[in-house]
Amino acid sequence: MVGNHYRTADAYEVGREKIREYARAVQDEHPAHRSEDAANALGYDGLLAPLTFFSLVGMLSQRHLLETIATGYDLSQILHTDQVHQYHQPIKAGDRLVCDVYLDSFRQIMGRDMMVTKNVSTNQNNELVQTTYTTLFVGRSGEIDESIAAMVDRIVMHDMSSTALSEQAEAEAAAGLLDDTTAPAQPIDPPIVVERPSAATQRFDDVAVGDELPAKVFRVSRGDLVNYAGVVGDVNPIHWHEEFAKAAGLENVVAHGMLTMGLGGSYVSSWLGDPGAVKEYTVRFTSPVYVDSSAPAEIEYTGKVKSVDPETRTAVIALNATNNNKRIFGHRANVTVQLA
Repeated sequence: MVGNHYRTADAYEVGREKIREYARAVQDEHPAHRSEDAANALGYDGLLAPLTFFSLVGMLSQRHLLETIATGYDLSQILHTDQVHQYHQPIKAGDRLVCDVYLDSFRQIMGRDMMVTKNVSTNQNNELVQTTYTTLFVGRSGEIDESIAAMVDRIVMHDMSSTALSEQAEAEAAAGLLDDTTAPAQPIDPPIVVERPSAATQRFDDVAVGDELPAKVFRVSRGDLVNYAGVVGDVNPIHWHEEFAKAAGLENVVAHGMLTMGLGGSYVSSWLGDPGAVKEYTVRFTSPVYVDSSAPAEIEYTGKVKSVDPETRTAVIALNATNNNKRIFGHRANVTVQLA
């Protein structure tokens, strides 16, 4: 199956209120996510989506792919380790996104199966919007404690249990909402690449290697976890059900990796001034953020200019995030930005 790609049959229409809802969920206060006037001032014709907004779109298309090809796996037991976002243009309210999903690679590491999916998103004008690579460790069916699997079926949403998911996939395929993924998709026209100038407030001539971004601390409560799970449709109970999290071998409920990445995106784009001027964002999730019921977790973000490129007028920001003095991102956490 590696190398084959599949196109979702239905487009995802980006709503203005969904953008605002997602921005609240990742505590992104950039005005371009809330005010059309602020977005227009940066040269955009609609509200901009936060940097990690595509995760909720990609999750839907990725789930369709995995449910079809990952026979013999328990998709409720997925460990998300690496995420690479390449931004070709920002997502805006009113966009209709179509996803081409690839199984990019597969290998076994220490007895576990690792898959890398590639998701290429284009808009209604066949313009390239985003390319995303996601690294997943997936557990095989039968390797998971049956009591834990039964608990999942008891506590998740009424139509989101493992049984209901497979039934839903069959129903969507029958209704024509999902392409037949037993064969590669038909050839498609190459997407159009649109270049636009940066509207960043940070100018290339004012940025030098070694410059540090002002540190910022985000507080994440259990309520934030529940809200984020609802906004993006992530039903994994390790993020909100303490009994389940401990039964799964965790100390407590854990913050979503993509939530912590979203907070980091908010941190960088606030400094940069133009969220649409981010070109690439890469993270490796290395340490969980446990969130207690009695107090929010605190995550501190810092950044340093790692390199600059005079030809492209870009800079690479080395991003660091810590919780309880532990790094939650690996050394590969970098953000490439287009400077003014």
